[in-house]
Amino acid sequence: MILLSSIINHFETTFLEKYQDVLLPGHKKALRDMKRCRSKQGLHMLASCSDLDCTERVYIPHSCGNRNCPHCQNHENWQWIENQLDKRLPATYYLATFTLPQQLRDLTWKNQKLIYSLMFSCVQDVLKTFTSNDKKLRGSAGFTTVLHTKARNLDFHPHIHVVMPAASINEKSGMWRVKSAGYLFNHKNLAKVFRAKLLEAAVDQGLYVPATTPKDWVVDCRDVGNGDKAFIYLGKYLYKGVIQEKDILRCENGEVTFRYMHAESKAYRTRTVSGEYFLYLLMLHVLPKGFQRTRCYGFLHPCSKKLLKLLQLVMRKPLFFMLKRKKERATITCPRCGKPMNIVKTRIRKPTALLTACLT
Repeated sequence: MILLSSIINHFETTFLEKYQDVLLPGHKKALRDMKRCRSKQGLHMLASCSDLDCTERVYIPHSCGNRNCPHCQNHENWQWIENQLDKRLPATYYLATFTLPQQLRDLTWKNQKLIYSLMFSCVQDVLKTFTSNDKKLRGSAGFTTVLHTKARNLDFHPHIHVVMPAASINEKSGMWRVKSAGYLFNHKNLAKVFRAKLLEAAVDQGLYVPATTPKDWVVDCRDVGNGDKAFIYLGKYLYKGVIQEKDILRCENGEVTFRYMHAESKAYRTRTVSGEYFLYLLMLHVLPKGFQRTRCYGFLHPCSKKLLKLLQLVMRKPLFFMLKRKKERATITCPRCGKPMNIVKTRIRKPTALLTACLT
């Protein structure tokens, strides 16, 4: 397996020289963090054995904690998945995907924070409007949205996934309505309204919309059962970076070869690019600082926890969120006695061999 940090070390200098005009401080920080992640030259944490009879103390390299690093935030990843699974309701779930056309990708890249925010706002508006106007629902919607920016081959491909139950609640009467399985909304109508709202919002913000922007956009909407597989699929891309190191096959002759799963054939394909362009592909998907990739709306919003728990109780899904065991962080075991170790200090420099000898 080829480490991402080794690729960054090898191509970082030439990459920064070649793409310095398009790089933001967040891109450089992501590179710096991933290069030093769990390295012996970086910061360490000191762990001490919990057994009083054992005096073992070890220094462990720190993880970088960057959400673009393939090594880090595995616990946060599963924590998000479990939180979403805990909020499920007895209804058929749908996975809707709102995609920007290729003609708007350059505009989006140059105005990432603004366009991404407009995408979230327009998707929210579209789904709430369709739910309130639907003859069988006629109420307030609840859904979870996740922003993805990559295609399977790492190209820039911004789109928003939505996991949504085919259900609604009337805020005045408290009536809960559920739609029968098999159909939620017409995907062509969703695409037309999403296109109109987003282009109008972009023009209002003073952005120039290319004349080549197509009239027909793509929105996919499919039945995903109880939603568990959809949440697990989306959760994998929140904190684990855009590529796993096991998918990096070769790094030789100034080029990097990686594999990806082709959407239509469901078979692995390979792509070979220069080392500098490979790092550029990774940086395409580093979000602006502080930008929230996932958001919940309606009765799934964090401010609607009481309403959600009430719905779960009324529909005989009691205390599921309390009975389900949460995934715990991995424990550090003592190399001498095998018992759990406690973290004593964090973000410290590991003493050199000479200093350690003097202290002992």
